[in-house]
This record gives sequence, C-alpha cells and structure tokens, in this order.
Amino acid sequence: MLAAVLWFAVGLVLLIKGGDWFVDGATGIARRFHLPELLIGATVVSIGTTLPEVMVSTTSALKGIGSIAYGNAIGSVICNTALILAITITAKPDPVDPKTLKTPVAFFFTAALIYVIDAYTVGSFTRPIGILLLGIFIAYMLTTVRQMMKTPSAPEAHEEEEETPLGKALIMLVVGAALIAVGADLLVDNGTLIATALGVPETVIALTFVALGTSLPELVTAITSLMKGHGALSLGNVIGANLFNLVLVCGMSIALAPFKLPEGAIFLGKNSSLTLELPVMMLVMLLLTVPALKKGRLFRWQGITLLATYAAFCIIQFTL
Repeated sequence: MLAAVLWFAVGLVLLIKGGDWFVDGATGIARRFHLPELLIGATVVSIGTTLPEVMVSTTSALKGIGSIAYGNAIGSVICNTALILAITITAKPDPVDPKTLKTPVAFFFTAALIYVIDAYTVGSFTRPIGILLLGIFIAYMLTTVRQMMKTPSAPEAHEEEEETPLGKALIMLVVGAALIAVGADLLVDNGTLIATALGVPETVIALTFVALGTSLPELVTAITSLMKGHGALSLGNVIGANLFNLVLVCGMSIALAPFKLPEGAIFLGKNSSLTLELPVMMLVMLLLTVPALKKGRLFRWQGITLLATYAAFCIIQFTL
C-alpha cells in the first residue's frame, strides 16, 4: 500500500509539470498561427489529454473487460464536465464564442445520440458502430481544421505576449503530453490498487477512480489554463475531450473488441447504465452547452449546479 501511495504522488508531480508545459506549448502554437485558443483546445490539446483514456479503454476492451472500457469513457465525460470544467466555471466564468463552440457541440451530441440509441435498443456495441464513431472523429477533425483556417484570431489579441518559437512550442507540447500520460498512468494504476485494497467494486472503480484518473490531464490543463488566463483553451479542451471519449476512445475500443452494455448495479429497477450513467452524461453536457450557446458566456450557477450533480452521482454510485 505504501509503494502505491508513493507512486501515486510521483504521478501527481509529473501531471502538474506536464500540464504546465503542455498549456504553454498549445498557447504558443495558437499565437504563432493566430488561431483561436478554443479550437486549439478542442483539437490538439484534447487529443493529448485523451491519450490516457484511449490507452486504458483499448487495453481493457482487448482483455475482454468491457465494463472498464465503457465506464472509463462515459465516466470521463461526466467527470470532465461536472467536476473539471465546473471548477473552472465556478472560479472564473468567462464569455465564449458561440460560433466556435457550435462545431464540437454538434458533433458531440450526434455521437452521443448514436451511442445512446444503440445502448437502449440493442444493448451491445458492435464493430460497425465502432467504425461509425471513428468516422465521426475523422469528419470532426477535417471540419475543425477547415474552420481554423477560415477563422484565425486577431493578431493584436496577443501582441503584448512574447511569441514562442514554433520548435520550442512543439517540444513543450510533446514532452508535456508524455509527462501527462505517464503521470496519469501511475495515478490510475496505483489509485486502482488502493481502491481495490479498500474493497471498492470494479464498476464503481471504472466510473469514478479510473475515470477521474484518466481525466486528470484535463483537470491539470484546465487549472493551468485558468491560472495563465487562457479560459477558452480549457473550455475547448474539455468539450473536445468529451467528444473524443465517445468517437475515439469508444470507437477504437468497440472496433477492436466489440462488447455488450455492462450489466452492473440496478438503479430505479433497471441497469444503472440506462437509468443513471447515460442520462447523467447527457444532462451535464446540456447544462454546460445550452446556456453557453444561447447567451455567449458561462455562468457561475452552471459550475455550482454541475459540481452538485457530480457529487450526487458519486454518492449514488457508492450506495448501489
């Protein structure tokens, strides 16, 4: 147990330093090419911070542990939105650009509807669904790259900040992502060992400990972005990461090793996947995106409501 706690601490240190370099590299690239930070967050940064989920879910699916692959992806979406971004919004609610936000939000709900309809009607995730989700990922990347080229940010918005050389920014981005991935892996592995030693069930571990562990890169990026005054990068990162959890993480896992909807705890007389996890995932994303798209800004009440929702979700998970 002591060794697990020590490695857990090492992972935390790597995450913090990696997050610092990762954000500096991403914002450096955004300034270098005069690109909107929200779009950089929703593509480059999101791919980097979603790598732990990709590794954990794909490995779990190949080992035949579909509950971990499913719980990690869905749990990460809930954690990213109702904990990580909620903390950022509560601390500093910022204006957002609805035009820039529309693309990742539209792609997320398209993928979510496919995922939810399949879960409620078929109850299993087949290879064609996995391939379809991966196709949505490719379509999103192509659409977003085109959007970046058409909507560059105003150069004067960054003229007071020193421009980071492109080579240095890329190195910081890559090294930062590597430190984040290693740190997250250490936290997940040792956090799971600690949780298992304490007698926590596998499904709960996937939806809470593993999901939180693999979402730590988003948390570190969000907090670092907030401290450095790059709120749009944090918002774009979380929404992009949520989309990638469905189309890249789930898509890759399902395409390689199709699995059935996990039959875990019972909530309201049915499988909790159908009555708790999937509904909460849709609810928290609606709470986040609808006001932002309508009003063009985020509100502190959203953050507080999302944090309360996440607390209730975790309490229910541990009482099932």
